[in-house]
Amino acid sequence: MSSSEAGLQQISLGFGAAASDIEQSTCALARATDKQLLAHVAEGKQEALGLLFQRHARFVRNVAHRILRDASEAEDLVQDLFPFVQRKCAIFDSSKSSVRSWIIQMAYHRSIDRRRYLTSRQFYARMEIENNAVQLVGIPTTESDYSAEAVFGRNGLSKVLKSLTEDQRETLCLYFFDGYTLAEISQKSGETLGNVRNHYYRGLAKLRRYMFRNNVTMGKNHEK
Repeated sequence: MSSSEAGLQQISLGFGAAASDIEQSTCALARATDKQLLAHVAEGKQEALGLLFQRHARFVRNVAHRILRDASEAEDLVQDLFPFVQRKCAIFDSSKSSVRSWIIQMAYHRSIDRRRYLTSRQFYARMEIENNAVQLVGIPTTESDYSAEAVFGRNGLSKVLKSLTEDQRETLCLYFFDGYTLAEISQKSGETLGNVRNHYYRGLAKLRRYMFRNNVTMGKNHEK
């Protein structure tokens, strides 16, 4: 073998080893937990941010669309949120929430802020009163306080939350706080879509009756 051929072989082996290392690193990231990925994001690893996007973008989009009521605005928010997650990852506290809940909570924060802006610019022909996540869950008050119990408690709904059946409570929490659609909740729970719809609408009806009977106004007394 000539010296030039030997050199080319060494280069080829070097590229092969590098490609193998990259593949192993990518596989390791794909197996990482959300918490581990966020730590890698804090170190500047874009691949880790991309994996978080793959895991959670769909749920963020669902949340944004329920609040903004516009597909284009919801998509813009999804694209803006994950760079924001990268900038804010240092404040994440795993003792207070999961990475998923933290990302969903920030989606609510930014969606509500965007809706206020769009409303002030007369983007909406009229404000929806019913079937609106903002009306139901109110305004989150801190970066980490976004459990269902905390939000319902802030908005004076803790009593009615306890009156819901377990199925109704679980369905509403998955829908409003985790970004699942009713069809996805059906798949997750193993119940028929008809049963899930029943849990959702019956639970929502109880919340509405309580709100109107007790004159609960969402999202006005909890802003900072």
